[in-house]
Amino acid sequence: MNEATQEALSRTNFTTIDTVIVAVYLLLSVAIGLMVKRYAGSMANYIGAGRKVGTWLGVATMTGTELGLVTVMYSAQKGFSGGFAAFHIAVIAGVATLFVGLTGFIVGPLRRARVLTIPEFYEKRFNKSIRVIGGIMLVFGGVLNMGLFLKAGSMFIVGVTGLASDGEVLKWVMVGLLVMVLIYTTLGGMISVILTDYVQFVVLSFGLLVATGMAVSKLGWSKIFETVHTELGDAGFNPTIEGTGFGWSYILWMLVTAGLIGSAVWPTAVSRALAMRSEKALKQQYCWSSISFAVRFLIPYFWGICALVFISATPEGADLKALFFPPEGSTQEGLNNLYAMPVFIGRILPPVLIGIITAGMIAAFMSTHDSYFLCWSSVITQDIVAPLRKKPFSTKSRVKLTRIVIILMGGYVLYWSLFYKGGEDIWDYMAVTGGIYFTGAFVVLMLGVYWKKMSSFGALLGLLAGFLMVVGLEPVQKAVGLKVESSPGEWTEVLTSPQIGLITVGISLVLSVLGSLMRPDKAKGKEEGNLAV
Repeated sequence: MNEATQEALSRTNFTTIDTVIVAVYLLLSVAIGLMVKRYAGSMANYIGAGRKVGTWLGVATMTGTELGLVTVMYSAQKGFSGGFAAFHIAVIAGVATLFVGLTGFIVGPLRRARVLTIPEFYEKRFNKSIRVIGGIMLVFGGVLNMGLFLKAGSMFIVGVTGLASDGEVLKWVMVGLLVMVLIYTTLGGMISVILTDYVQFVVLSFGLLVATGMAVSKLGWSKIFETVHTELGDAGFNPTIEGTGFGWSYILWMLVTAGLIGSAVWPTAVSRALAMRSEKALKQQYCWSSISFAVRFLIPYFWGICALVFISATPEGADLKALFFPPEGSTQEGLNNLYAMPVFIGRILPPVLIGIITAGMIAAFMSTHDSYFLCWSSVITQDIVAPLRKKPFSTKSRVKLTRIVIILMGGYVLYWSLFYKGGEDIWDYMAVTGGIYFTGAFVVLMLGVYWKKMSSFGALLGLLAGFLMVVGLEPVQKAVGLKVESSPGEWTEVLTSPQIGLITVGISLVLSVLGSLMRPDKAKGKEEGNLAV
């Protein structure tokens, strides 16, 4: 990062008092983990909070988990590059979550089956082998999925606080945050996660609303809409326009990913559902969460749009325009647009308020990490290691192994954030890596719950089809020729990531059905048969 860029990033309102606010907030989060350690003695308590979560706490903790800092960052990035057209993703997420709440689609039967994880359902519905294979794919896709979370969090801190991105300070800040996440997650499990999620939900909700109001007051509605039209044209409002980053295949892919998958199949959301005290509470949780599922996208999209307007059309952002949009013929590479939103927030918010919002954002960073760490580690313990062990696996040993795996995952996240070289948007990266798990899992869960003829062999083929999503990653696309260099520095996709995702879902569905018809399972017991409704 050159001197001009560092100078531009340093012009923030973040002060010493804001640093104190952030530090106090983070210390309180760790204290919660220490206080609830004594309640996390069993696996039901450690990964499921004893299945005693009520409706309103469930809404808050689900929102707290899904509204992570990485969500805010990738959503702002989409708003910055796509304008108001990106709002279609938020609408899809809200409507799909409401649908799940009204119908109990997939999550209702899972709650009735009283399982702690999705792979556990695979064993009840199919067999132990499917549980282990499903667990491996879930962990592989899920852990890969969170590989850039730390990078997004670090870029937010750089932009909002003015830290130099090439300094050692930033790396140590990230390590410190990661250590705090690991401490309170390994100690308190789901109980500490839910409590910190709740606090984060309150703080971040306040901060998001206040900051949004200040952004509108600063820029003005007419200027926001006029600038988006000037910079992006009709594509800034219409997501159906092809070749602009969206299009019909992208919209359909969002219906699957941000809609049905995000609410009914993605394990961190489903883990909240399985922790609810009743199926009725679960449905109420989803109905109310449909609002927050839409808002968690809408507000960050709007922040990204406001960042675009601030940088492109205000005197205060004039020094940033050449950094993000280098003039034609310039040899300078444009600054990563992930920095746009935090730089914008750092310049328009006053001291104290910026400290509160930064604390909430960093807490959101921690909240997402703790939930993901706990989810993937519990799957490794419950659904891969435990079924493969021939000897009894005590509760104490399970909790201990889960904690060890969480720490190992922390090391992976740090490594991957530093060394992955793909250039795709973080949201698209997450959709591809998550698709390794969910393209097959969506089909297998849906058919496993609602089609009695779904067999173990069909489930195996459906799950394995998810590995096709690996070719959606940019480095892999280039390696296999699905992304070709049409001119120096210009790359053209033969198949876009959304198209690869939709094709993978279709292949998984076909293989699941054909495999079930070719090799049906033998008749099952009454209890197992009732899992397919």
